[in-house]
Amino acid sequence: MLRTDDFDYVLPQELVAQVPPEVRGQSRLLVLNPPGQTDARFSDLPRWVRAGDLLVLNDTRVMKARLFGHKASGGQVECLVERVLSQNEALVHFRSSHAPRAGSTVLFAGGTRLFILGREATLFHVRLESTPQHSTEPVPYTLLDWMEQQGQLPLPPYIERLPNDQDADRYQTVYARELGAVAAPTAGLHFDSDMLERLKGCGVEFATVTLHVGAGTFQPVRTELVADHVMHSEWYQIPGETVAAVQRTRARGGRVTAVGTTSLRALEAASASGVLQPGVGETRLFITPGYRFNTVDRLFTNFHLPRSTLLMLVSAFAGLEPIRAAYQHAIAQRYRFFSYGDAMLMDRHP
Repeated sequence: MLRTDDFDYVLPQELVAQVPPEVRGQSRLLVLNPPGQTDARFSDLPRWVRAGDLLVLNDTRVMKARLFGHKASGGQVECLVERVLSQNEALVHFRSSHAPRAGSTVLFAGGTRLFILGREATLFHVRLESTPQHSTEPVPYTLLDWMEQQGQLPLPPYIERLPNDQDADRYQTVYARELGAVAAPTAGLHFDSDMLERLKGCGVEFATVTLHVGAGTFQPVRTELVADHVMHSEWYQIPGETVAAVQRTRARGGRVTAVGTTSLRALEAASASGVLQPGVGETRLFITPGYRFNTVDRLFTNFHLPRSTLLMLVSAFAGLEPIRAAYQHAIAQRYRFFSYGDAMLMDRHP
């Protein structure tokens, strides 16, 4: 039985990237090419692709999902919107001295209020229910409008500073389109328009999926046995055009590369039958060593947290021992870790 301790490692705090590189794409790249590793730069990526390959990008866009308010009693409340359900309802996380109760209200600046409809496990079901101050008209904007006006970009908990104007651009991919994520698909943060054009010039095709990354992506596995962990749910969509692109790639002998673990999870969730299917769904897919991959041949990804489901995923993809060796190498060579850190490119373990 796999134990969570099998996916632990010690990372010097100074290797956790607190800011992005000065210029997008000025990062290092560790290529896993058994039996070892190759140190490279992200700018070298065209060396590691072939004409006919397909890169699949997650086009989700991060919401300004963190907001600060207070209860009627005056107690401070931090709100993190996990998922928007409709124009005025959402599932949210609350952080406060005492959890709000169903039927109560959380107050925000400008007269905005969230009414607590109920609780779903660790999340609260809320409704935007307010009128602006000095007005008798209903709120003319949606939850997303309100978040855009009053919310804060939810940087990961290991970035120990407040978001700034630079993050508004750099914590989004250049191809972000579909608003709905609480965290960025960070492997995509390396790509700029110039790199996308260079790869196209190498004969690489692109396709997109959407998976709205949830806050659970940052949570360590707390169970002793990996099999006892309950995976968080995330919404995804696979366009028909992406299925067709995968089929074309297979027909010409190309490789399907997922840009990020989120793209990989969406593709593998949609190919649970053995064949990739278009459509919309929810996935709790928990990929651990022993998983049989159906669609993805290569993975481009960042370095992941100890004891995390994402570290388990890459260990399933490239092999537990090769990943251990790669992470030890990356630490020794002073790579930068996590969301604003450096990247890896790996082939699927046989």
